[in-house]
Amino acid sequence: MRGELRIHLGAAPGVGKTFAMLGEAHRRLGRGADVVVGVVETHGRERTAGLLDGLETVPRRTVLHGGTELHEMDVDAVLARRPQVVLVDELAHTNAPGSRHAKRWQDVEELLDAGIDVISTVNVQHLESLGDVVETITGARQQETVPDDVVRRAEQIEIVDITPEALRRRLAHGNVYPPERVDAALAHYFRVPNLVALRELALLWIADEVDVVLRRYRTEQQVSDVWETRERVVVALTGGRESETVLRRAARIAKRSGGADLMAVHVLRGDGLVPGRAGAPVVAADRVRRMAEGVGASFHTVVGESVDDALLDFARGANATQLVLGTSRRSRLARVFDPGIGARVVQESGPIDVHMVTHSSRGLALPGGRLPSLRSGLPAGRQAVGWATAVLAPAAATLLGIALTDWVDLSTDVVLYFLATVLAALAGGLGPALLAALLGGLLLNFFLSPPLYSLAIANPGNVITVATMLLVGVLVALVVDRAARRAEQAARARAEAALLASFARTVLTRSDPLPRLLDRVRETWALTSVALLERGGDRVWRRVACTGDAGACDRPEKADVDVVVDEGLHLVGTGRALPAADRRLLEVVGGQALLALRGQRAEAGAADAERRAAANETRGALLSAVGHDLRSPLTSIKAAAGSLRDEHLPLGPDDRAELLATVEESADRLTGLVDNLLDSSRLAAGAVTPLLAPVGYDEVAATALLGLEGADRVRVEIDEDLPDVLADAGLLDRVLANVVDNALRHGGTEVFLRASAYSDRVELRVVDRGRGVAPRERDALFAAFQRLGDRDATSGLGLGLSVAQGLTVVMGGELTAEDTPGGGLTVVVSLPAAPVGVAR
Repeated sequence: MRGELRIHLGAAPGVGKTFAMLGEAHRRLGRGADVVVGVVETHGRERTAGLLDGLETVPRRTVLHGGTELHEMDVDAVLARRPQVVLVDELAHTNAPGSRHAKRWQDVEELLDAGIDVISTVNVQHLESLGDVVETITGARQQETVPDDVVRRAEQIEIVDITPEALRRRLAHGNVYPPERVDAALAHYFRVPNLVALRELALLWIADEVDVVLRRYRTEQQVSDVWETRERVVVALTGGRESETVLRRAARIAKRSGGADLMAVHVLRGDGLVPGRAGAPVVAADRVRRMAEGVGASFHTVVGESVDDALLDFARGANATQLVLGTSRRSRLARVFDPGIGARVVQESGPIDVHMVTHSSRGLALPGGRLPSLRSGLPAGRQAVGWATAVLAPAAATLLGIALTDWVDLSTDVVLYFLATVLAALAGGLGPALLAALLGGLLLNFFLSPPLYSLAIANPGNVITVATMLLVGVLVALVVDRAARRAEQAARARAEAALLASFARTVLTRSDPLPRLLDRVRETWALTSVALLERGGDRVWRRVACTGDAGACDRPEKADVDVVVDEGLHLVGTGRALPAADRRLLEVVGGQALLALRGQRAEAGAADAERRAAANETRGALLSAVGHDLRSPLTSIKAAAGSLRDEHLPLGPDDRAELLATVEESADRLTGLVDNLLDSSRLAAGAVTPLLAPVGYDEVAATALLGLEGADRVRVEIDEDLPDVLADAGLLDRVLANVVDNALRHGGTEVFLRASAYSDRVELRVVDRGRGVAPRERDALFAAFQRLGDRDATSGLGLGLSVAQGLTVVMGGELTAEDTPGGGLTVVVSLPAAPVGVAR
């Protein structure tokens, strides 16, 4: 288990990092932690040196370099001492030549890998990424640096801050450097502007780390409200010609906001098209991404049916404080009916400031910029209705016009023909609209326009009327045809998205997804069989998975559908050929099949490796246990028995009694070890069947303490009026004996047994006041063949708590560990309360 790293970060020497580190060490020491000093540089500061009193210091090793004695931290000595916490000052320090590692932070990494917690210090000027900035500010290049990632990986980073004026006073009083260095330091490195700049660097660097933690918290807690902790600017880009203007304006706003985060967002509609740009391909996002990267903005793509809702949802999720949009170039009349995205965003933005950026770019008058082809996107049945309407509607308008000749004039007849043209366009699109317009113009001129019953055009206005009807028909047909195509594209996109989502869900949720995935492919495209073929090193094709007619296809050349998934891996199908659009979708499904295959093989390999590792670990642990822990009591028994049998060894009555006691004690210890081994094997084989009955904790505690070494140090504080628990008395006796024995050996002078009832469970707490167990070591506490840290050679296989937990679970309970308030460990045995009225 890797140790935890805590770092005290300062803006400059003398701010009090080492002082704060030593104060933390005394606080931990007071809580019972095992703390030692690996290396602390006091630099002759009396108050700092005074804090070393009462702390154990690991002697440093001496290194000769150029005739000079250098004193470095002795990593081997610290590893041999193996404390809980070690203090290592000046993380960026360069070790003397000939040391194991070139840098002190590398020594710290080794200590952390050994499971030792480390408290260290570092100045902001030693961070590798800030070296150039610090040199520009102070004029001094830092030779000793530490990688930023090393500091970022620390579990805790505490900034030690002090104002520049206070630091200069501390320096002038001789609390930082010797008197002979004070004047030079104040005049150069420790000038107020330098200290202000270094302080800002430290605060900004730590603010970035805090921001990462804050974003993680907001995501986990699903916080949607904007917290104005720092400036974040979101700029909405469409991909149009105005995007560059809007993006550069947003970059200037972010820069004036103190280097705020700049995030560029590109919104796609649910059908995959760019809003306001009908038919625009999704690849337009690539151009927007390149522009965003050019100004140092992060790029994000979001999908939403409502552009304004998508923008605001993204801004709130990113905790943005400012939102930048381009102004709309729509006409005033259009804005009367629809105020536009910008107006709606301003209305719903809440605490987010919205900037509307003007630009000279204008959109196209007609989306798409060209007329649709005569081939309509409407279904055949609807087109047939349209052609019929193109003939019948003008004829009906003619009959109505003739019937109403005495009551209406020519202008009313023209409106009727306009209506007929619109109806034909709505029903059948462009072709029927053109036919209705031409037919309507001819009928109007022949039957209702003077001279009657002649195609001669006496009034030139009739030509304008016919042309207008044609234009109306074309425009209406344009809208109808484009809407039909868009609906068809959207429907197909939704169907493909749903299909791919279903395939992905199959891959992600099933333990063996390939057969089901291929089965879904066969059902979706009505194929006879679907198979995944793989060619091995011998150039022979083999089926990885197959569904349907297993013998239908064993080579890609025989398949009706052949999709290359990867080199040497093909997805094939038989039964019918597929159109190009379906083949493209099938290529995506082939990628999912490849992922499923790789995941399946990786899982199988990992499971096999895990089984082998577990077997090796158990075998090694068992051999180690048998080789040491079982041999130790056997050796004691043999030595005592040999002394008793030796006729030439003069032994008095007391000596013989002591040797016999040793034999008895070692035999008892050996019996306990063997019992734990047997219990562990029975639990692993599932051969433990408890006989559950009501039993009291106080009764079991009394029997469990009998014959237990050190039982006189156990204080039983269990109320006799507590409800009974439903348990096997014999198994519960073993559980308590193992837990209490562990507490007596590792938990200090006294152990307390306390019990309480909560809801339908009764809990027994075994409380000690020892060193306790770090939270990260709790899982290993109940592992088999593990003694905490394996730091000593005390007897025991490391099975006591493992067996206790297994027996507790078999009885339907739980065995957990928690901190004892004030220091120590508390092991909690939680079992269900016995039903009221059940006899013992």
